[in-house]
Amino acid sequence: MKSFRSFKVAVILFSAIALILSSVNPAVSNTVEAASKKKKITLLNVSYDPTRELYEEFNKLFATYWQKKTGQKVEIKQSHGGSGKQARSVIDGLKADVVTLALSLDITEIQNKGLLDARWEDKLPYHSSPYTSTIVFVVRKGNPKKIKDWDDVVKSGVQVITPNPKTGGAPRWTYLAAWGYALKNNKNSESAAKDFVTKLYKNVPVLDTGARGSTTTFAQRGIGDVLLTWENEAHLIQKEFGYDYEIVTPSFSILAEPSVAVVTKNANKNGTTEVANEYLRFLYTKEGQRLVGKHYYRPNDPEVLKEYEKQFPKLELVTIRDFGGWAAAQKKHFADNAIFDQIYNPK
Repeated sequence: MKSFRSFKVAVILFSAIALILSSVNPAVSNTVEAASKKKKITLLNVSYDPTRELYEEFNKLFATYWQKKTGQKVEIKQSHGGSGKQARSVIDGLKADVVTLALSLDITEIQNKGLLDARWEDKLPYHSSPYTSTIVFVVRKGNPKKIKDWDDVVKSGVQVITPNPKTGGAPRWTYLAAWGYALKNNKNSESAAKDFVTKLYKNVPVLDTGARGSTTTFAQRGIGDVLLTWENEAHLIQKEFGYDYEIVTPSFSILAEPSVAVVTKNANKNGTTEVANEYLRFLYTKEGQRLVGKHYYRPNDPEVLKEYEKQFPKLELVTIRDFGGWAAAQKKHFADNAIFDQIYNPK
């Protein structure tokens, strides 16, 4: 009889505990549980060259938000370089929790190695692209070579600074913008476009691996007459070096769509999946989008874009879809022995 009463008491206690647990909001309990497991968590964001300043500020904003929400401290570490080179580093074992790269192709290369979800572009709005950008020119004060558009950067005697499209994201966007401009102005002649970009790269004295390296070459080492670079990088040069440099917006460029994704395999292993997903979602909040605009990236949120539209000149833009998508563009232009390897001769 005594053992039966003990069993009955145990059943009642078990039922009460189950009732209490079932009444707790699962999302809240999971967040609290995840946060309570570790007092501090670390994320690694592997990004492309010119985003250092953006993510330094964004990381502080997100860390404050996350601690307020969960009570957990989060430290975000950054890694920067040419977008293609960064993707290769992740494939080769760099334990990124998230990647924020210059183009979707680089993330697809990581996905092809089984490191993240096959449908990663569907996880976030705008095909997992929180902002856009474009390619502009930076010239020295007074614009001594009178560079106004793409025709001017292929003239004899003009030194052009742009990175290597085999290793960086910005130079691939740049190359395609030049190719698109040549097609438009030569009745879609592929041979004319090839001649045009051949002339362009004959004017390039050195190919850095990424956009920030080319900024150093142009602005600090004083090499070149014109730098072809990200719109946000052009504004940063003016901010850092004053108005010894001028920004020239060409009549025609390309809609650059940098992409972001959680590296699922690494995040699961590191126990960072929840915070990694929230980190990328935070880029789409009003706070995140305003920070994007502050750093001269073009916000995808229409309301926030209106707040910053005065700083973004309007111009005609070709898109990657006009080239058949990144897989087709990569195969035709940037793969081994493709057009870029045919036209670029460093000698």
